[in-house]
Amino acid sequence: MQFLDDSLLPENQDKLVITVAPYGPEWEPSDFPEDIPVSMDEQVQKAVDCYNAGATVLHMHVREPDGTGSKRLSMFNEMLSRLREAVPDMILQVGGSISFAPEGEGAEAKWLSDDTRHMLAELTPRPDQVTIAVNTTQMNIMDLMSDEEYGQTSLARSDLYHAYREMVVPAGPGWVEEHLRRLQANQIQPHFQLTCMPDLETVERLVRRGNYTGPLNITWVGIGGGFDGPNPNNIMEFIRRTPDGACLTLESVMRNCLPVNTLAIAMGLHVRCGIEDTIWGERKQKITSVEQIEQLVRISEELGRPVASGKEARAIYRIGDWYADADETLTQNGMAPNRRQGEKSVPLRRAS
Repeated sequence: MQFLDDSLLPENQDKLVITVAPYGPEWEPSDFPEDIPVSMDEQVQKAVDCYNAGATVLHMHVREPDGTGSKRLSMFNEMLSRLREAVPDMILQVGGSISFAPEGEGAEAKWLSDDTRHMLAELTPRPDQVTIAVNTTQMNIMDLMSDEEYGQTSLARSDLYHAYREMVVPAGPGWVEEHLRRLQANQIQPHFQLTCMPDLETVERLVRRGNYTGPLNITWVGIGGGFDGPNPNNIMEFIRRTPDGACLTLESVMRNCLPVNTLAIAMGLHVRCGIEDTIWGERKQKITSVEQIEQLVRISEELGRPVASGKEARAIYRIGDWYADADETLTQNGMAPNRRQGEKSVPLRRAS
């Protein structure tokens, strides 16, 4: 991404898109009963509350009536249907893991089978987005959590602690290519959740080879444990290498969330918050998803950067846009074209 002399001025930045992840599949309801919705009515109302506070993208997981993370597509279909009525302008983004919560004592915290995750492309009604990981990666979500942060929660139990510590994201090349094919066939936009520079390079290859032909909405996920950590040098290198036409969101974990999101707001990028990322505020106090949204709205307003409405967020994310081929996708995402036969050095963007 390029920064000009006036790029930090709010009038030259897109309005802020706030993604909220308010369902927190790693937590048990007793960990934060004030803010973990369990019934379907409560889960839908949570989306309404987050939208009213200023969030325009809803990162979805679903809970069963007993509070466990749902792995049933029928539950996702029901919730999507109700959300379409309750928050019609909100971008509905289904988490690609479905739910990574263990099913019982001693069970692994793992993503569901390749075939099951492919079925996210068949959800009815269709979500706007499904998040997608590329490259199989360790996802030790405990790596950057301190005992002070998880010690009074269910994650302090030995079985859960070790389950989440050993979690892996399965995202091999064959699965990624097939998943992208299915999502595009059903007009569902993938949202790329990327852990480090090799992931970004893989996405560029997917575009150059024609495996993906649409807008690039990317989240840099700085949670450690096999992913980048929340080091500003990691963040800036990822930003520098992100294509000029991509839409980039920053995400981190626990009390790193606020400083990372503040950097994103100042630089004209976008933010993610919610209890899936943190239940702790900067003063070590419990903080709800709505309170996190309100905090980011205040910071953005102080910097003079307006928050996007639902319709504005759809335009920024280019929901519904698709391109004819790799060449058009490269152009629309601000990337150098593929090399033509006989071309030397790095090809320049060609005049139409």
